[in-house]
Amino acid sequence: MTEPFRTRDFRPVPPRERPRKTRRGVRVVVTDGASALMFADTDPGVPGSRWWVTPGGGMDPGETELDTAVRELQEETGLRADASDLIGPVMRRVAAHGYSDQICEQSEAFFVLVTPRFELDTSGHTPEERITLAGHAWLPLDALDDVPEPVWPSELARLVATASRPDRWPGDVGWVEESTVPIAE
Repeated sequence: MTEPFRTRDFRPVPPRERPRKTRRGVRVVVTDGASALMFADTDPGVPGSRWWVTPGGGMDPGETELDTAVRELQEETGLRADASDLIGPVMRRVAAHGYSDQICEQSEAFFVLVTPRFELDTSGHTPEERITLAGHAWLPLDALDDVPEPVWPSELARLVATASRPDRWPGDVGWVEESTVPIAE
């Protein structure tokens, strides 16, 4: 299991003093074709903050991207998937996350898993996830613009729509910022 990339006490840190961390990660877009399974994430240092993210997390030493995707799916959702069921990586990027207590830059790969809806088992969540995750939902892909909170990645519907068409995958989209507390001051 990877080390959490946020501090344990979640106390806000003045912007110029926020530590910077880097890691490699994998995200999985879990979809039934019409909706995507998303987690409502929060920043405890910013009361009222909330955004939606796909399952996934940091790579452990010696893991491949597929190993990480399978492990993270099981830990975060309870779903046991085979690596051969995953499509991709359909997209790569470096995501910079500005939180109230730190800045994390994560080089990440995205995979897609098409599966019927299932009952989540969140018993594998880390202590940090138990603090920051505020639920989950199957968000309709055709109504993502109607969701009041940010949905990350912004390419979510495109990743599902192009999953079966490797020639249309976004590929490497470069650097993006997804922050509750902007990185630049």
